[in-house]
Amino acid sequence: MSDLQLVIGNCNYSSWSLRPWFFLAYHGVDFDVKRVSLFTETMEKELEPYFSDGKVPVLRDRELEIWDTLAILEYLAECFPELQGWPEDVRARAVARSVSAEMHSSFPDLRSEMPMNCRRRFVGFKPSPAAERDIQRVAAIWRYCREQFGRNGPWLFGRFSVADCMFAPVVMRFVGYEIELDKTAGRYMDTLYNSHAARTWVALGQAETEVIKEDEAPWPSEAI
Repeated sequence: MSDLQLVIGNCNYSSWSLRPWFFLAYHGVDFDVKRVSLFTETMEKELEPYFSDGKVPVLRDRELEIWDTLAILEYLAECFPELQGWPEDVRARAVARSVSAEMHSSFPDLRSEMPMNCRRRFVGFKPSPAAERDIQRVAAIWRYCREQFGRNGPWLFGRFSVADCMFAPVVMRFVGYEIELDKTAGRYMDTLYNSHAARTWVALGQAETEVIKEDEAPWPSEAI
C-alpha cells in the first residue's frame, strides 16, 4: 500500500479528478486510488471521512489531506521536485502558473455546454457564441505557450508540467465534441490525448457503466 491515496470520481465524467491523477500516472508515481461514484446514495457516506466538503479529488499523504485540484498539483510538484512539475525557467514558470490558474477559474460556458465524456462522440456539436469564445481562448493559450516556451518538447512548456494536467480535461472535451483547431493547438491536443496516461484514463472511463444524467450533454452522440 502506498503512502499516497488519491480519491477520485467517475473517470468518464470527473474532469477535476483527472488532473492530479494524470500527473501521478504520467510520472509513474506509486499511489493508490479510491474511486467514488458521484451523485449516488453512497457518495456522501464515502466522502464523509475526508475534509473536502464532499468533493473530489482529495489527496491523502499518510495523515495529511489536500483537496482542490490545483492545490494537490502544487503539493505534488513540491513533493517530487525531480519531476519538475513547473518549468525551471522563471518566465515560463510564471506563465505556466497564469494559464493554470486561468483554467482553474474560467471558461464557464465551455464547462457547462461540453461536459467531459470519454465514452461518447458528439458529432455535429455546435457551441454557443460564449462557448466558442472559450474554445478560442484555450486554443490561443496553447499556441502562445507552445510558440513562446515549447521549443524543447511537445508539451505546453516543452517538458510535461502541471499546466498540461490542468488542460487535460479540455483535451478530452475537444476530442469528444470534435472541435476543429489550428495546426499548433491540434498537434498539442494529439500529444496529450495519445499519451499513455491519457489513453489509460480514457480506457477506465469507457469501462464504467454508470450514467450520470447531470453530466450528460443534451446533444446527439455516438458510443465510441
